[in-house]
Formats: sequence, structure tokens, C-alpha cells
Amino acid sequence: MIKFGVIGTNWITESFITSASNIEDFQLTAIYSRTEKRALEFGEKFHVDKVFTDLETMAKSDDIDAVYIASPNSLHSKQAVLFLNQGKHVLCEKPIASNVAELEDMVNAARNNNVLLMEALKTTLLPSFTQIKDNLHKLGEIRQYFASYCQYSSRYDAYKSGTILNAFNPEFSNGAIMDIGVYTIYPMVALFGKPKTVQATGIMLESGVDGEGSIIFNFGKMTGNVMYSKITNSYIPSEIQGENGSMIIDKIHTPEHVEIRYKDGSVEDLTIPMEFPPMYFEAKEFIDLIKSHTYESSINSFSNSLNTMSLLDDIRSQLGLVFPADKH
Repeated sequence: MIKFGVIGTNWITESFITSASNIEDFQLTAIYSRTEKRALEFGEKFHVDKVFTDLETMAKSDDIDAVYIASPNSLHSKQAVLFLNQGKHVLCEKPIASNVAELEDMVNAARNNNVLLMEALKTTLLPSFTQIKDNLHKLGEIRQYFASYCQYSSRYDAYKSGTILNAFNPEFSNGAIMDIGVYTIYPMVALFGKPKTVQATGIMLESGVDGEGSIIFNFGKMTGNVMYSKITNSYIPSEIQGENGSMIIDKIHTPEHVEIRYKDGSVEDLTIPMEFPPMYFEAKEFIDLIKSHTYESSINSFSNSLNTMSLLDDIRSQLGLVFPADKH
């Protein structure tokens, strides 16, 4: 059994625990929250009574082998390094850090301590994404990647009424590119590598974060175009266009239905039904790597995370989106 602690007591942590509970080697043993009351309440849902309100004590505890971090983005790096330096494996929610400098600290800590660090970016570990990757060759020369993820945030109404929640607060390294845009960029990097050039434009909100944006990437023989938003909805699918046909992906963040429409008019359905909730697959990858004493995922690799983070840094620079974390 791999004994897990969790940092964060929000809905995403609940989703992770519920999904990972389908894996026989997963055991939830500890909860962290800033208040003992909240930690105990959350633990009660999952029959866990070992709670922590101090991260250093938790990191030194023999009650956990690994930790899932789902705290605000600005806290990811410091918390991850603390646990990595205590020999604990770390699965960290996307985006894995605020910037490249923070991520490099995390990677160095993982390597120095021979423990696993992995970004919890679910998309690339889903069965349908494997289908996307394995069938790209059928498209012929690939010329364009297009991805759209625009989802009106439930917190935006509060923002418009004058209440700035974490999602729209730069103090926490947040904003649309970090929360939503990363889902359009990471899969592109995983499939095609890092582009040669980036051009970004977007709408900045008065709180200091971006609300939405569009980005053009140039790879030389192909281009990438993405749009993302937390202040509007979009209902169009994503697409990879090749000279022989185009691959249509229903949702880039959680691909379920995938098909190729060939230029001769024929259609090939590549969809694989998911037997488990989406976050199951990232937990399974993480646990399998620990069990095999492998300390870097070949899918959500350090390279893919660093290249994505480098692009996010570049995009933020072009938008004028600055975090307090950038000054450290």
C-alpha cells in the first residue's frame, strides 16, 4: 500500500481521493488543513482521523509515503520541496508551480532525494489521449493544432459584485491562463514539443489576472492556436489538422469522444470508454511509478512540465500578468 496524505480540502481533493480509491494500492492516511476543525471534518468523510495543521510535522511523519498537493498555485513549490526533502513522493496539481524557477527547485529536490515528482495534469494520462497520440500518423503531415477551453467561472459573478476570490487573485498565482489555459497548452507540448515562437493576447481584469486570451504558436511546419477563458463559455471542439484528415477532440481538458475525418469523407471513431473517473489515471500512473522505483513519468515528464511552464512564463510576460512569486 502507498500511504497518501493530502494538502487541500476542496472539491478537487475529494475528486482525487474518490478516483484513487479505485486503486487497491492507494491508502489515504492523513489530511492537512490550516485548521484542525476543517481537517477533522474532511477526514471524517473518508474515515481518516490522522490530521495535521503543521506541514513540517506532516512531512516528517511515517504515516505517509506520498502527498497530493492541491493548495493554491503560489504554495505548490515551497510545499513540494518540503516534502521531497523529507523523502516523500509528490503529486502536485496543475499548474505545478508559479514559474520555471520554482519548478526547477522542485525538480532538483526530487532528483537529489530520489523520489517521484509528477504534475497532476489528467489529460495526457487518459485512454483517449493515448488514442490521439497513437493515431496522429494517420493524419499525414500535421499543419495545425487548435484547442479551446472556455468555461465561465462560478466565481466570476462574485468578482463582478466586488468579491475577489482566490481564482481571480494574482497573490495566489492564479488567472485564466494558469487555471484553464494550461489544459490547452500541455497536451500540445506532450504531442509536438516546444514551439519556436509564441504570440499571446488577452484581456486583463482589474484584479491583476487575465480573464481570457488567445495564443498562436509556430513550430515551423505547423502552427498551434489556442483560446481559453474564465469569463465566457465556448462549445466548440478541439482539432488537429493534417493533410490527410483532421482529428476532432470533443474536450481538450478531458477528451472522451475522438474521431478522424479523412479528406475522402470517411470517419474513424477512436473513442475508448473510460471505466473510471478521469483522475484515476493520473493516480494510477503515479502509484505504478512509485512501485517500480521510477522517479519521473515518461508522460507527465519533467521536460513536458518545464516546457509548458516556460511557455506560461512567456505568455504572462506578453500579457503583463505578474505574480508576487515572480519576485523570489
